Amino acid sequence: MTDCLFCKIVAGDIPADIVYRDDIMTVFKDISPKAPVHLLAVPNHHVESLNDLTEEDAHWVAHITCMLPVIARDNGLTEGFRTVVNTGAGGGQEVYHLHYHILGDVRDANWRGF
Repeated sequence: MTDCLFCKIVAGDIPADIVYRDDIMTVFKDISPKAPVHLLAVPNHHVESLNDLTEEDAHWVAHITCMLPVIARDNGLTEGFRTVVNTGAGGGQEVYHLHYHILGDVRDANWRGF
């Protein structure tokens, strides 16, 4: 998708502080963090939201889901983290490319978020 902000980040057309990348997903720091650690994990191909998933997407959704704890730990969130997926306008989605928020505080294991 040519106008998608996250597609442009994945393609390298827009700079981002990337903390992880593989052939399925890219993870980068949120530019407006809501927590001391706030990462966005996105599939490398364009999918608008959870509403657009089909059974054929199960393999890469499983990969992303399994990698979220690894990425969280690698970024200092050893005591836990919050994962959020906003879906559609009513769910607070602002960028229409499926993305998973990884949020936490490396300094405070009791952090409860927003």
